[in-house]
Amino acid sequence: MTTIADDVLVLAESWIGTPYRHQASLRGVGCDCLGLIRGIWRDLYGNDPEPPPLYAPDWAERSGEDRLLNAAHRHFGPPVPLAQARAGDVLLFRWRPEIAAKHAGILCRERHFIHAYEQVAVIRSPLVPSWRRRIAAVFRFPEK
Repeated sequence: MTTIADDVLVLAESWIGTPYRHQASLRGVGCDCLGLIRGIWRDLYGNDPEPPPLYAPDWAERSGEDRLLNAAHRHFGPPVPLAQARAGDVLLFRWRPEIAAKHAGILCRERHFIHAYEQVAVIRSPLVPSWRRRIAAVFRFPEK
């Protein structure tokens, strides 16, 4: 029997190579980091958790509102302590402590994560210290 985390990992791997496209969420066609999470959610549960508002690439710096973190709380529930993060969890990142969380990915191994890398594609990256220190929160996909 597979777990939700197993399903998330299989789905996330299937998105690798999808080109980066701002605001898109179609596997093989294009997505941004939010689109990757939305696409995995759709594959798991059948629909988007909520329609995302239009957003500019610099929305987190301009809005002052932590919209990504707030949406994660609404749909994933309370965050998981970083020390308890496991493969299949959603990682949210903030570039600086004073700005909103702006990037998301899926933890796939202890030291790697899958994310839509701007101007490139969905890739697997090492979770090196420069990424790890920017983790703002960890969330777990809810059981079906």
